[in-house]
Amino acid sequence: MNRIERKFQELRARGEGSLVGYVMAGDPDPPRSLEYARALLRGGVDVLELGVPFSDPIADGPVIQRAGVRALRAGTTPERVFDLVTALRRDPRGREVPLVLMTYYNPILAMGERNFCRRLAEVEADGLIVPDLPVEEAQPLQEQAERYRLAMIFMATPETDEERLARIAGHTRGFLYLVPRYGVTGTATEVDERRRRFIQRVRSRVPKELPLVVGFGIAEPAQVREVLRAGADGAVVGTAFVERIAQGAPPPALEELAARLKAATRPGPTPPREF
Repeated sequence: MNRIERKFQELRARGEGSLVGYVMAGDPDPPRSLEYARALLRGGVDVLELGVPFSDPIADGPVIQRAGVRALRAGTTPERVFDLVTALRRDPRGREVPLVLMTYYNPILAMGERNFCRRLAEVEADGLIVPDLPVEEAQPLQEQAERYRLAMIFMATPETDEERLARIAGHTRGFLYLVPRYGVTGTATEVDERRRRFIQRVRSRVPKELPLVVGFGIAEPAQVREVLRAGADGAVVGTAFVERIAQGAPPPALEELAARLKAATRPGPTPPREF
């Protein structure tokens, strides 16, 4: 059992949802990126997701695309991302929080699947999300991920049919990442009925022990609460953090936002919607 599985078991035992926090590694530069990542840890994120900057990020919205550009201009490479993970593992909270890398396939191909997974294992990362690698083509990378005890996390969308959903659920490890709206990453003003229906459909068709985590468009505590009530086990928040970094907010501002979002994963009254 790796840190991701252990974390979700602990949260379920407490009747609590998970908060997955995302930042782009190396944004706006590697030293400040480390401080922002540490701020999310202090704020209480249950899983920390680090983006690997890439020149053609097809799943990312404008805010995260610009973060990737800043990181690349600051000299961020996959090796510097691995260095960031190493530094986070030295943090008292970073020793326990699962760390997941979100990267496109090209950097993995350039390094080699075995080498990439070996390096992730060496720095004690826990999982890998590759949004442009479909499950049908992922076997070689997944074999290497399993060899190095890394969770290969796959995505499902509203267009995923029943047969393919079963295949994805059978291959994903750690959790299943739900993308409940069309388009790219970004914030949305509400969690609509279509999103709730999608979460409920997937929840009814995959093993109950498989955690479901919803991303793309979650930015406020009330939205976190809504996706949990719809049947998800957690929410991913990325653009809201990255946007504050772009605005030059200090690390304590991200810590405070993470704490408010995390509070929404615990049993209690629905927090008021923010405007």
